[in-house]
This record gives sequence, structure tokens and C-alpha cells, in this order.
Amino acid sequence: MTIESISAVTLATHDMGRAVAFYRALGFEMLYGGAEAGFTSFGAGAGYLNLVAEPAKEWSWWGRAIFYVDDVDAMYERALSAGYEPDFEPRDAEWGERFFHLDDPDGHELSFAKPLTEDVAKRSAEFAREWERGRG
Repeated sequence: MTIESISAVTLATHDMGRAVAFYRALGFEMLYGGAEAGFTSFGAGAGYLNLVAEPAKEWSWWGRAIFYVDDVDAMYERALSAGYEPDFEPRDAEWGERFFHLDDPDGHELSFAKPLTEDVAKRSAEFAREWERGRG
């Protein structure tokens, strides 16, 4: 058995209206829910980005969701044009992706990336294994 893709990522939000506005400004298509809903779903390629309202809960950094896009630099410019401040300008990574990070309004880290070469999946997996070995 092989894991082929992520079906969905579900993120908690303190303010659904603010989160919906953020993701729509970045070009995510809303499929269900909305600013007043307790649950909202956006299309993300063949998968989904879901938001669940958790206005009273507190949390700290949870991880990172990585979205492949067809043009990392255009996505970066779109984020800037919408008034958002990515963590850094797009750059080429040693594992074979061009990427940048942007925190959503609730502090969830998003990475927008594009493979630089066709063998990026293999190199990304090797990099992740090395990173995990270094942690444990």
C-alpha cells in the first residue's frame, strides 16, 4: 500500500469570517460554508482545505500545510497584493522545490511550493527521513 495524496487538511479558526476572507483572497475556491458557518470547505487541487470554527480554544503552532501551485512567484505577489506578509520571498530549496511560507490569520503555517525537477518527490522524501532521524 502507498499513500498517494492528502484528501484534506482541516484547520481550526478563531474567526471564520476573517479566515474565509484570507483564503478567498489567495484564490481558494469556497465549496461549502462561509463567513458565518461553523465549517467551511475550499477546493485545493484534487483535495480540500477545511476550516472549523473554534473561537474559544487556544493552541500553539501545529505544523505546516504545503500546497503545490503552478507559479510560486505569482502566488507570492498575490499574497502581497492582498496585504499579507509572507515570512520570506520565494526561494529554491535544497530538496528541489521553490517555495515561501505565509501564516494564516490563526497562525497556521502555509507553504506554497512547486517542484523544480521531476525527481523532487524522491528528494523530498529523503530530506524528510533525514530530518526525522535528526529529531529522534
